[in-house]
Amino acid sequence: EACKLNSQEVVEEDKRLKLPPNWEAKKARLEWELKVQEKKKECAARGEDYERVKLLEISAEDAERWERKKKKKNPDLGFSDYAAAQLRQYQRLTRQIKPDLEQYEKLKEQYGEALYPTSDSLLHGTHVPSKEGVDRMVADLEKQIEKREKYSRRRPYNDDADIDYINERNAKFNQKAERFYGKYTAEIKQNLERGTAV
Repeated sequence: EACKLNSQEVVEEDKRLKLPPNWEAKKARLEWELKVQEKKKECAARGEDYERVKLLEISAEDAERWERKKKKKNPDLGFSDYAAAQLRQYQRLTRQIKPDLEQYEKLKEQYGEALYPTSDSLLHGTHVPSKEGVDRMVADLEKQIEKREKYSRRRPYNDDADIDYINERNAKFNQKAERFYGKYTAEIKQNLERGTAV
C-alpha cells in the first residue's frame, strides 16, 4: 500500500516538474477568464451591462488605488532613441490631422481608380496641393520651429564672470571643480587675489 501511494506521488511530482514554470499563473489566469465569461453570459441573460455590474462589486479603496497606479505610470518616457522620438512625433502629428471628407469625395470622383496608386501607377506631377493645405503645413512647421527654439536654448554668456579658463573644455572643468571644491578653496583663492598667500 505504501509503495503504491509512494509511486503515485512520484508520478504526480514528475508531471508537475515537466510543466512550464509559470503554469500555476497561467492556470489561475485561465480560470479567471472563464469566470469573467460566465458572468458576462449571466449579465447578458438578465439584460444588464457587465461593465456596470463589475464596477458595482469594486470597493472605493480599490478603485482609488488603481487610479493612483494609473497616474503614477508616466507615458512620456523622454528621449530613448531617435526611432522612438520619430514615432512619437508621427503619432502626435497624425492625431492632429482632421480629414476633409468632402474634398476626398471630390478627388475620388475626379480621379477614380487612379486615386489609389499601385506599383504600376505613375503619379509624379499629377497632384497639386490646395492653398489651405499648404497654409496648414506652413503654420504647423512654424509652430514646430518655435517650440524647438524654446526647448533647446543656448545658455547666456556672463560677461561679468572672472575668466579663469583657456578654452571651453577647461571652463567646464573649472565649473565642476568650483562646484565640488569651491567651499574648501575660497580662502586660498582670496589670499592669492590679495597677494597675501604664504
